[in-house]
Amino acid sequence: MEGRFARGARLWVDGFEVEIVGSKRGSGGRPVLKLERPVTRGATLSVPREALPEPEPDAYYVFQLVGLAVEEDRGRALGQVVEVHNGPANDSLELDSGLLLPLVAACVLDVDLEAGRVLVARGFADDE
Repeated sequence: MEGRFARGARLWVDGFEVEIVGSKRGSGGRPVLKLERPVTRGATLSVPREALPEPEPDAYYVFQLVGLAVEEDRGRALGQVVEVHNGPANDSLELDSGLLLPLVAACVLDVDLEAGRVLVARGFADDE
């Protein structure tokens, strides 16, 4: 395999840096990795943020959304993103206010990482 999971590439497993000594594609095209040392099943694999490729336009990494302020298109503040949930139909944004918003185009009108803001359409939050 090439790229991130190529032989000789390095990643982190539960906080420890390890080298990939072998890799291939398994069932469903998923990567199967052999690491330089044994790790427990279910261990967390990670890479440094600076090693991540730039996301496609209008695509974001979850860590980029957490902490962003969320407001309706007429300026009403709804809270801050505390978590992004992966759902069967679509992902959703959980806000510190307890609100859960679908991460779909009809709801999320704009994500501005530089301004630290998510703009959502009216009608997805209960009116106060």
